[in-house]
Parts: sequence; structure tokens; C-alpha cells
Amino acid sequence: MKTRKRKIGIGIGIIRTAVVDARRNLIIGWMALLTAFFALPAGAQCEAKNDAFQSGEHVMYDLYFNWKFVWVKAGLASLTTNATTYHSQPAYRINLLALGSKRADFFFKMRDTLTCVIGEKLEPRYFRKGAEEGKRYTVDEAWFSYKDGLCLVNQKRTYRDGAFDESEASDSRCIYDMLSILAQARSYDPADYKVGDKIKFPMATGRRVEEQTLIYRGKENVKAENGVTYRCLIFSLVEYDKKGKEKEVITFFVTDDLNHLPVRLDLFLNFGSAKAFLNNVTGNRHPLTSIVK
Repeated sequence: MKTRKRKIGIGIGIIRTAVVDARRNLIIGWMALLTAFFALPAGAQCEAKNDAFQSGEHVMYDLYFNWKFVWVKAGLASLTTNATTYHSQPAYRINLLALGSKRADFFFKMRDTLTCVIGEKLEPRYFRKGAEEGKRYTVDEAWFSYKDGLCLVNQKRTYRDGAFDESEASDSRCIYDMLSILAQARSYDPADYKVGDKIKFPMATGRRVEEQTLIYRGKENVKAENGVTYRCLIFSLVEYDKKGKEKEVITFFVTDDLNHLPVRLDLFLNFGSAKAFLNNVTGNRHPLTSIVK
């Protein structure tokens, strides 16, 4: 078995701008980031009150690719949340499945599954992502622990041939994974944000901890795949080149109500563009007061 190991330490106050490879992460990356725009805790405390979701919530999305100016339905995505236990303690288990259609395989093959476990107070505990994207297959895992005011994370990426990378990191802030950030951020109130405000937070990606940057763009009414129009908050995930020039990677639209559910997402890819539209939601905790009648 091939083994590649490395350890990465992240000290307090060190910030690195994330470079998001949209070709590799495609639809999956946005699902974890699309509600990460809320004010995040500044200290090492990862615990927060859940005001947004409940066990039994199920959300469905339709995925589309743009190929030579033609929009092609690319597949489906589902996001489910259920109560569970972790090390004999009450917890939530969140699952995300993204499945490309056979027709879309001609452009880009995608079979991705993500799972995270968070405590009742929404602190990250475990994360796993199995991703088959094109000819590439990887399994990313992350284990979270807390000691002496620090958030600690051990990460492992396993490749198709059995080789793997390992890393360790710590931060005085809470470190999130792609799904725990979704769960915790949904309970925060973005009412005080102004257009143009930038929000940064650290995220475990399977190989390292990266600093993510989001920008608040304002509000807009958006019609979803189910024919319903929602009042939405708009945010952008951006990356920066060596000269500090900003490049938009993802624009997303989230319901302006207590659920903070993703309604639409626009992805800007090297080989084209993609979109995701809300199709159906059941088991939501709060009424969808963002619906425009």
C-alpha cells in the first residue's frame, strides 16, 4: 500500500485565502457553503443553539449544466437531517447525495456522498466525503476534538489505489467541515450585514484547513424549480489570484426566513457553468414566510 503522510499546523492569527477548485468539487462544495454567510463565533467555542432545522428535514434539488449555450439537466441532489447518537451522546446526522444522470456523464461523471455528525449544540464531530468525479475517486474524513481552548482536527484523504494523505491542524476559532458549517450557520441572523460585507471562516477540506471568503450581495426574489417564488438573500463565494484580484466562483440564493434554505445556486466553472434549483422540501422546522405570493 502506498502511503503519503504530512502534518499541517495552523497557528492563531494565520489566515490563508482558499483556492476553490470548482472542477473537482463541482456541486458538492456549494452545498456546504451556501449558508455559511452568517456571523460565526470568534472564539474556540463551537457550540451554538439550533434555531433552524429539525430531525426529519428533507430537501431535493435539480442540477443543470450549461454546454455550448444549452442547459442540460444533470441530475439530482438530496439533503437529509436525522437524529442519531455519537459515542453514546445525542447528535444529528446530515447526509448529502449528489447523483449525476447518465446523460450528464458525457460531460462530467458525478457520484458523491457526504455525511457529517454534529452534537446537539451543533459542534462538529465527524465528517466523510466519498467523491467520484470524472475519473477521480477519493474518500475524505475528518475527526474533531476540543482541548485547552483550541479546535483540533485530524484529516485523511484516501485515493482509489489505497494511497492516503494525513494532516493535523488546530485553531483558536471553530473549524468546520462542508456540512457542519451548513448546519450551524443556518441559525445565525444576517440582518446586520451590509451589501459588500466579507465573512471569513476556516474549513477542513480533507487535506488541509482553508480560509473561505463570502461576500453579501443583497436581496432578490427568485423562482425555484417547484414554481414558487422566494424572497432570498444573495451571497458569493470568491477566490483571489496572486495579485489579489477577485474572481466569483459561486453565487447562491437563500430563503430570507428562519429556515435559511438554499433555493438556487449559480456556479462559474472553467468548462462552463452549472445551476442548482430547489425542487421540494419536507420536514422544515419553520413556515416558509419568504414565499412571495
